Amino acid sequence: MDSLAATVAPFTRRDIRLPGVKGKAVAVIGMRRTGKTTFLWQIVSDRLAKGTGREGLLYFSFEDERLADMTAADLHLVVEEYYRLHPEWRDQRKAVFLLDEIQVVRGWETFVRRLLDTEQVELFLSGSSARLLSREVATSMRGRAMEALVHPFSFREYLRHFGREPERDLDRLTKAARSRIEKDLREYLIRGGFPEAVDVAPRDRFELLRGYVDTALLRDVIERHAVSHPVALRWMVRHLLGNAAGPFSVNKFHGDLRSQGIPVAKDTLHAYLSYLEDAFLIRTVAISSASARRRMVNPRKVYPMDPALIPVFDRTGRANLGHALETCVLLELERRGTEIAYVRTSEGYEVDFLARYPDNHQELIQVCADLSDPATRQREIRALQEAAREYPRAAPHLVSLEPEVPADMPPGITVHSATAWLLSRGEE
Repeated sequence: MDSLAATVAPFTRRDIRLPGVKGKAVAVIGMRRTGKTTFLWQIVSDRLAKGTGREGLLYFSFEDERLADMTAADLHLVVEEYYRLHPEWRDQRKAVFLLDEIQVVRGWETFVRRLLDTEQVELFLSGSSARLLSREVATSMRGRAMEALVHPFSFREYLRHFGREPERDLDRLTKAARSRIEKDLREYLIRGGFPEAVDVAPRDRFELLRGYVDTALLRDVIERHAVSHPVALRWMVRHLLGNAAGPFSVNKFHGDLRSQGIPVAKDTLHAYLSYLEDAFLIRTVAISSASARRRMVNPRKVYPMDPALIPVFDRTGRANLGHALETCVLLELERRGTEIAYVRTSEGYEVDFLARYPDNHQELIQVCADLSDPATRQREIRALQEAAREYPRAAPHLVSLEPEVPADMPPGITVHSATAWLLSRGEE
């Protein structure tokens, strides 16, 4: 079996959390080109380092053209051939199977459930988000799988990719080293974290990222859902990715389309929004409210899956570091496993995020790229103070690109430089 002889290629180590529930398959999911296959090889590398023999680690890709006609009835052949080569592992030791692009084989779900029931294996699944989405895995596997979401590089992973990850806290670094990291963050907000795109020229990066979006739209949305109004869908994508961190109302967008002579039902637009989120092109954040109706009728804030997508679709030509930073904070909160909403106070003030962590502690997080303007600073402080009164269990935090804390900052609000906040480990 070629898969057992393959060596582990060099890779940038990812900080992706694997669920720790025994007896479950792990579905490695995420947008295309974020590094899911590479992450499977990281798992192989980690198991080798812990002493598992190479013969106990089967990485198998179903994207091989020689397997184009494989059916679900043929999948057992992979297992039988493996155990024919290594009979000492059958029922004696737990092998690790990593099945990549398994979604290309129709009916794979039944095979995987049977594999978990009849063999001693630890099982990892990955594939394109078109047919291996988190909600589909949960349904198809009937509670037998948990998910590991692969984002583009975080800021820490981005630094690691270039060999510049700090080995100590920022306040213990030299001034020159801190300045270098501040510069790196500004570059990261523009380059983003798609592994293939981070160190290519801007023109090539734009074409690469546009291609990612086009492929995800065609294969993960239009073909998969038989989209009947692709023109409306493409208008929606351009609007959402070009207005990152902004509120999005289906009702208003529906009116805009009608004014352009594009007839499409509101229910269809609601469906398109959910398709785009399922394909990991966007993330949406609802208003914080105990009322389900209020959450439904208020606009959602929409963010791209990576800050590098913003300049590709923003027609103004400006480098909007504020929206890029807010996007990075949102994605980092998601990596840390938080439940996220935004806050609009009774006085009309808005706070970017209310984050509820798995241990039940809460944080109000306001993101502001530049705090140098006194009026801007006071507006952000006032919003946090008002929100803190309405959410007394949530600690207020302010995240800024500026490394220095303003002298007039009132007590009770914790101010973070964006570099320090993004490089902190958060909740494990």
